Amino acid sequence: MSHADIRSAVRPNPDQPMVDIADYVIDTKIESQEAYDTARYMLLDSLACAMLAMKFEGCVKHLGPLVPGAELPGGARVPGTSFELDPVQAAFNIGTLVRWLDFNDTWLAAEWGHPSDNLGAILAVGDYLGRKAEREGGQGPTVRDALTWAIKAHEIQGVYALQNSFNRVGLDHVILVRLASTAVSTAMFGGDKEAVITAVSHSWIDNGVLRTYRHAPNTGPRKSWAAGDACRRAVTHALNAAHKRVVGYPSALSAKTWGFYDVAFKGKAFEFERPFGSYVMENVLFKISFPAEFHAQTAVECAMQLHGQVKDRIDQIERIEIETQEAGVRIIDKTGPLANYADRDHCIQYMVAVPLIHGRLTADDYNDDIAADPRIDALRDRMVVKENPQFTKDYFDADKRYIGNSVQIFFTDGSCTDKVSIDYPIGHRKRRAEGIPVLMAKAKAALGSHLPAEQATEIMRLAADPAEMDAMPLSAWMALFSA
Repeated sequence: MSHADIRSAVRPNPDQPMVDIADYVIDTKIESQEAYDTARYMLLDSLACAMLAMKFEGCVKHLGPLVPGAELPGGARVPGTSFELDPVQAAFNIGTLVRWLDFNDTWLAAEWGHPSDNLGAILAVGDYLGRKAEREGGQGPTVRDALTWAIKAHEIQGVYALQNSFNRVGLDHVILVRLASTAVSTAMFGGDKEAVITAVSHSWIDNGVLRTYRHAPNTGPRKSWAAGDACRRAVTHALNAAHKRVVGYPSALSAKTWGFYDVAFKGKAFEFERPFGSYVMENVLFKISFPAEFHAQTAVECAMQLHGQVKDRIDQIERIEIETQEAGVRIIDKTGPLANYADRDHCIQYMVAVPLIHGRLTADDYNDDIAADPRIDALRDRMVVKENPQFTKDYFDADKRYIGNSVQIFFTDGSCTDKVSIDYPIGHRKRRAEGIPVLMAKAKAALGSHLPAEQATEIMRLAADPAEMDAMPLSAWMALFSA
């Protein structure tokens, strides 16, 4: 393109990826019963994670209004608290609660992420709109409506992640939370296709945050509130586009020199494996047994199987061999001192050592008191982590979507355990029948740990009655989580 072309003020047509999102969000009807059933479990599981996060002061200190006292009576409620906030700040609160413990659902592909992060925006906007409608004598969104928006947000985030790696250019995956939440929130506020395109263009113009807070030597707790921050920004874009009708930027992606592709994506346009539908929700991965970075989930399962054989021989272990996927090596293979909770829950060696020693891995096991056990770092020092090319191949296979790991332990007397290999964890689609009862037990325990017994019991009753749950006003569902 010539210098003259770059300076041309002729307004182009909107970039096709932004148009495709608007068409999907506004026009597509979700027909998949499996997607709705999975979304219902996702909603329950995500709010269970939020209740578990209430036990952690590091999370709780972020909750409430940004400025003390700036609450909004009749606004969006923050689960597990008595806060009522504007939908922008409520989105940050809810997104932070859902994500804090790294225990909500996961999507793994060229990019990684946690699609239920989008509930920060969906539940905040939905509750705000529902309560507003009730005051005005109208009807707000139902739980079924929230599930529909969640399916679409999952799909946008997940389909983009299949073939477009933002981590390869140093950007964090929450860029896709902001994108998906911006699109669905704009539609929830009544925005048309033009408004969705406008809002999405602003989302891309924001560029992305650096993912350095997820990696040594800078790993820290921002990774636990980054998704909430993305939801907060998304709702801002949605309000601006739907209510204030701000100007959009049609070539936010493709503009030469100044667009996202040239500035942040090495000049490459996005690639897509499939059109938008309900594929992502149907195939999403639940974290059911362990609050652990998902590339290590099956490694933890392997360690749990080996615990009985090694618990009395910890001091006799000479070497531990862990095989994982390429992504696992790149993200969570971590040596040296671990500075904090966030460092530990993104270290495959730590996540294997704890269950080998204790036969468990809980959120509390990342705390300083457990980490002070010298046996953990002693085992970490004896671990060798390497890529298994077959695990990597199966990881990218669209029909498998495995997350394989293997663990084998060698002792000083020359003996060794069998190599324990697991291709996909209990939260995988192929293990739904096995996993859902465990997910429900996780939810029941989590809700009971924070909410009054009457509310926790009613939530679980509704979860067992999909028709009643779907039909209830979303605001009534959210009220059950007020503390």
